Amino acid sequence: MSYVAPQIPRMEKLYGHPDKATFVQPVTPEEYERIALSMKNDRAHDITLYIRKDDGYIFIAKHFYPPGLYRAPSGGVRLDEDFRDGALREAREETGADIELMKYIMRINVRFENEFDRIDWTSHIFLADYIRGDIEPYDKREIKEARLVYPDEIPGFAEKMRETKIGGLNYRAFLTEEVGKRLEP
Repeated sequence: MSYVAPQIPRMEKLYGHPDKATFVQPVTPEEYERIALSMKNDRAHDITLYIRKDDGYIFIAKHFYPPGLYRAPSGGVRLDEDFRDGALREAREETGADIELMKYIMRINVRFENEFDRIDWTSHIFLADYIRGDIEPYDKREIKEARLVYPDEIPGFAEKMRETKIGGLNYRAFLTEEVGKRLEP
């Protein structure tokens, strides 16, 4: 059981019960190792944030992404950190923005697997509103850029993610498309 599991009922009470989905994503041994390295203290989750600002959303690009590829920011709750506080911290680190959580949109259980191993992972996806701050990541080691994107751009990002042939980005493409079905026009 993930160390954030005991906090989920409170998040559902505050922000609503999310839609649920499952996904299986094959990964190479190298991708598996990259995911495993992110699992400090047995972390097996991320919080993904769709941060509304004006008529768009704040998305990020990591250093290894090809030019023009952006996605919703995400990160993990630290051991012994409040779930909500972790989401606010991750938003600030990755985008520079202070936010207010509005709605628990989705919970996706994904299995990353190869012929030898598997990792069961959960993405908790929230809609949030931008409150203040420059759109500029604090964590420049992990995040190359943050910018405002518009809804008509988002399907193209999912397509670019799939074109990379990277398992983790293929999963992010699935997540992006599923959340897109649930966002208000």
